[in-house]
Amino acid sequence: MAPTYEHPGEQGAQDPIRLLAIREEALSLDEVFRAVGDDAAGGTALFVGTVRNHDGGADVDELGYSCHPSAEAEMRRVAEKVIAEYPVRALAAVHRVGDLGVGDLAVVVAVSCPHRGEAFEACRKLIDDLKHEVPIWKHQKFSDGTEEWVGAC
Repeated sequence: MAPTYEHPGEQGAQDPIRLLAIREEALSLDEVFRAVGDDAAGGTALFVGTVRNHDGGADVDELGYSCHPSAEAEMRRVAEKVIAEYPVRALAAVHRVGDLGVGDLAVVVAVSCPHRGEAFEACRKLIDDLKHEVPIWKHQKFSDGTEEWVGAC
């Protein structure tokens, strides 16, 4: 669905990609939410991915994320695809790398659109495509001493 503008206030002058980053430090929900603020947006959808205490029936004690040097460029490519498909006013995505504990924020993405349905759909597309296409890998350590690498793509 290509962006359509019914009101002059919907036409954006700036780049809708407001924040894209891969960071070693803790992520901030407030930073991502502020990044997608837009007066022409009637809906903002935010997704937060956290480290859970289990996977595939095994207890997870900790995990680490690492990425390929091209990961931020791939994030931009994915974001641009979402913007081409939905009437995005503003978009932000931040992913964590390094060692994380249970409950830590691993990824935060947000999208603002003129209407809530578009925001939900665009946010879902953004997180799903980031997970499947951006070269970020997860190294899980389980309570029984075993380990597992999970690739994003």
